[in-house]
Amino acid sequence: MSDTIKILGISGSLRKGSYNTALLHAAQELAPPDLQIEIGDISQIPLYNADVQAVGFPQAVEQLAGQIRAADGLLLVTPEYNYSVSGVLKNTIDWISRIKNQPFAGKPTAICGASMGPLGTARAQYHLRQIGIYLDIRFLNKPEVMVGTAHERFDAAGKLTHEPTRKFVGDLMVALRDAAQSAKG
Repeated sequence: MSDTIKILGISGSLRKGSYNTALLHAAQELAPPDLQIEIGDISQIPLYNADVQAVGFPQAVEQLAGQIRAADGLLLVTPEYNYSVSGVLKNTIDWISRIKNQPFAGKPTAICGASMGPLGTARAQYHLRQIGIYLDIRFLNKPEVMVGTAHERFDAAGKLTHEPTRKFVGDLMVALRDAAQSAKG
């Protein structure tokens, strides 16, 4: 068996009952045995302020940047707010983007997301890809996992129960593992 691939998963939602956080937990469950997904916490990252940065990066930002650096790849799970990524996810990216020796650069990254609407975060995912170009994030192009009608795909406990969606998520985790293994050399 090959070395374990370490992925850092980040949910762009802070809501306790978030379908996106539930989707991140489903990815952990459906990942191949040689893929380990740690969940990064963005709840303590303050609003970006250059005056604060001039004094020093907040501890929560430094910690997340270290987790990104240590990971072989990333899994960004984004909700869709007003046809784009959530403010907390964008804020997190803005903070991390200012760290020297950019931790996002060259990092194999998968995106997925869930919403109650029929398009399942498609617009947010495309915006996230646009944001990541400047940061040299290496996004996986396929498979795309955009979970629409999420309220019909998860049970009351937050478990992903829709079998075709479970397969899509599992396939995405295999693709992320393979991209991260390739990047490791």
